[in-house]
This record gives sequence, structure tokens and C-alpha cells, in this order.
Amino acid sequence: MEHDDVFDSVTWETPSASNGYDVFSTDRDQPTQRPGYMNINSEDGTAPNEPKWEGYLIATVKDPVKELDGTKDVYVSYLVAAKTNLPIFSTPEPSSRRRFQDFVFLREHLSKDFPACVVPPLPDKHRLEYFTGDRFSPEFIERRRQDLTRFIQRVTNHPTLQRASLLRDFLESTEWHVKMHQHIAHPPGPEPAPTLLDNISDTLLNAFSRVRKPDPRFVEMREAIEKFEESLTGMERTWGRGRTRTNDLTSDYHDLAVSVQGLGFLETGITEPLNHFSTTLMEFSTLLRHTVRPPSPAVRASRGSNLTVASFLLPSSLFRGSKSRPTSTPYPPTSLTQTQTSTDPFMAHLQSLIAYAQVQRAVLKLRDQKQLDFEELTDYLTGVTAERDRLAALIQGHVTSSGFGIGAYLRDRMEAIRGSDDDRTRVEKMRKLDTRIKELQEAVTTAQETSEAFNEEVVKEAAIFQYAKESEMRELLLSLVEGQIQMYRAAEEEWDRIVPILQRIRVDV
Repeated sequence: MEHDDVFDSVTWETPSASNGYDVFSTDRDQPTQRPGYMNINSEDGTAPNEPKWEGYLIATVKDPVKELDGTKDVYVSYLVAAKTNLPIFSTPEPSSRRRFQDFVFLREHLSKDFPACVVPPLPDKHRLEYFTGDRFSPEFIERRRQDLTRFIQRVTNHPTLQRASLLRDFLESTEWHVKMHQHIAHPPGPEPAPTLLDNISDTLLNAFSRVRKPDPRFVEMREAIEKFEESLTGMERTWGRGRTRTNDLTSDYHDLAVSVQGLGFLETGITEPLNHFSTTLMEFSTLLRHTVRPPSPAVRASRGSNLTVASFLLPSSLFRGSKSRPTSTPYPPTSLTQTQTSTDPFMAHLQSLIAYAQVQRAVLKLRDQKQLDFEELTDYLTGVTAERDRLAALIQGHVTSSGFGIGAYLRDRMEAIRGSDDDRTRVEKMRKLDTRIKELQEAVTTAQETSEAFNEEVVKEAAIFQYAKESEMRELLLSLVEGQIQMYRAAEEEWDRIVPILQRIRVDV
């Protein structure tokens, strides 16, 4: 395979650590190659499919700040702080302040620069808050911060994307707008010149939407992704129904507390115990409510945080903070307890995983398009070669046009009517066909190399996605379990406190 058709910025070995983030040595003597493809020419002649991390890059998004408050250009910026040992960074703790549009730019251009990589999705911008005017509310800002944190973690944990120059500029550049314009004007790698493949592939793909020789590896991948999405969607629906029922139960406990309190006014002898019991019911109702929707900013500000994030994150105390600007308005603290965040983040993470899986499926579809390019160009070359051979046979008088089928016969009759049925015309057509055959042979070779390189990269991406999926599912379920445990422990404490109060009620017989 030609060096210009593959991607060399990643070396491929199985990480020795279970989390995949040990420091690895890097071979920097490889030639510059096109991004989005991996180098399948390893030292032992094989094509390893296991990714290798050259080091770690751990990032988080925090400290949302309202910039230009009071003007029509108001927006929210976020502090993106990281820790790394990758040599491409100028400091081991890069940090920068970015707005949502900067994340959009990063995601769009990473997708263009690395077409075979599964670039994680961003949170949807088209939400109701943009139309109702609530996009600057603390609740919305906190949800977006969590979504952006999940996005940047997925990017920085990708062995290819974590070493992208654009990501480096995003994390540490103080002249980000200049870097954006430079990236647009000078994208990594030369722009390929238009070829015959570019001119005809769109037409071919519009006519044929399915590959004729599907690779069993990618058929299995697609089926696994579809089952994964189906399972997550089922979890989302089931948990949504459970959340609705929990909401109903919360209201029922609240109504029961009100009824018990009213009963206390009637039973003067046991008014105090009944009031305590009513308070306990209210507290339990509040605990249930906090498992199904986020608390208010005041509650968040009054409580500490033991919320675990991704399993590969370092404690937030290791990251550098930043001073607020004079024209900026910091948002209140947004740290939440496990009890308060065990449900809504669960739903949000499920939806994010579904979107992540859809990106993986889109990469598989792009791989199919590469294979379609190769298959259809091969058929096109076969047809042109057959036409050239037919004309050569007619000139040499070996066969008549009827020997090539009814189509060839009718075509020759039409040419005879137009007066172009002579050997000189056929020779000129053969000359043009020879030129076209040479172009097609080059295009078929390029399409085959591109398809093979894309295949190997997609296999590697499947392994990376599997690592990310297992890590996120582990953290998602652990967070849910810990939240439920804390909620029920708190509920047990509330009920334990009311037991001796109720036992002190004297019943005279």
C-alpha cells in the first residue's frame, strides 16, 4: 500500500494496563501520511487491530461563566482543564476557556480530518431552552457542562484524536481564533486533486446502495451496534416508566404526609408523634424526588460533592482553576450528591451512548461507501474493457456485431445510420477507450487501497469503541447503584428516627 493512502500517527499495540492509559514509547520516524487511516504495515508484516495509547490526556469541563452579561452578545464560556504526559503539549496541565461554538468547531473538523475515526457527538443544540429563553439557567448550564465533559473525555481518551494538533490548540492555545482560521486555510494533509473516482462515484452510489460482497466482520459489527442501540433504547424506555411511577409515588407520599398532619390536629393526645411521622413522610418524599430530577441551585450550593465521573478521571483538585473576569458572572457551584443525581444523569448518559453508537454506525456506512466505490469502479472498468475488445474484434474482422449480443448489434446499426460505422471511427474510439481504461485502472487501484485502509481503521475503531463502551457502562451503572444505595440508606435513617417516637405512644387498655 502506498504511504500517501494510510495514516501513521498511531502505532498499534495492546495496552498493558486494564485502563489503557499507561505511557508508551513513540516511533516518530514514520513518514507523513493521510489522517483517518492507520498504517497496516507493522514490523512483523501483520495488521494489528489493537490500539496503542502513547500516554494519557485527561480533561474535564468546569466553571461556567456568563460572558458579556447585559449585552446582546452574551454567551457562556467553560474552563477546559487537562493533565497529560503527551509530548505534543507544551505544558503538562493545559487549560483554556471555550464557548459551545468552539466545541462545535472542534468536533466538525476532527470529523473531516479523521474520517475513519468515531468522533463522539456533541449535545444537541436545538433544545426547547433556546426558544423559551432558559438557556442561561443554572440547570441548563449544568446539563450542558456535563455533556461537554463527556464529549471532551471521549475525544481525549481516543488514541488517535488525543494527538491531533487541533485538539492541542483547543486545549492550550491563547489565540484560538487565529488557530481556527489557520486550520480552515491549511487543513492537515494536502487536498486531493479531483480524479475520475470523484467524478463518477456519486452517480454510482446513487444507483447502488448495498455492497454486493459484504465483509462478515462489518456485518457482525453492524448487528452488534444495532443490538446495543436497541438495548439502550429499551433501558431508556423502562427507566422512563419507572421515573414516572416514582414521581407518582412521591406525590402520594406527600399527600399522605398532609393527611397525617391533619389527623394530628384531631388527635390531640398524639399530635406530636403524628407531626413527626408526617415530617418523616415529607422527608422520604423529598428523597424520592431528588432521584428523579435535579435539585435547585440553592440545594446544590449547600451540599458537598462526591459525584464520581468517568473511571479514568483524576480528582478535580488536581486541575488548575481560573480567575473570573471582571465582566463575567460565575454560576453557583453545581456539585451534586449521588442521591440527587442517580436518575437524570442516568437518562442523559443513556441518550449520549445511543448517539455515540449512531456515530459508530455512520462510520460503518462510510466504509460501505468506500467498498461500493471499488466494486462499481471495477464493474465500470470491466464494461469499458469489453467495449474496447469488441471494437478491436470488429476491426480485425474476427466477429460481427451480432456476436456481442442484441445491444451491441443495435448500437452498431445506429452508428451505421449516422455514417460513423467505419474502421477509422472505431480506431478513434479505441484510442479514447484506452485512455479511459488507464484512468479507470488507476482509479480502481486507489479505490481498493482506500477501501482496505478504511477497513483496517474501522476494525481498530471498533476496538476503541468497545473500550469506551465498557468503561462508560461500568461507571454509569456504578453511579446509579451508589446513588440508589445512598438514597435508601438516608430513607432508612429517617424511618429509624421515627420508630422510637411512635413506640412512646401510650395505649391505655
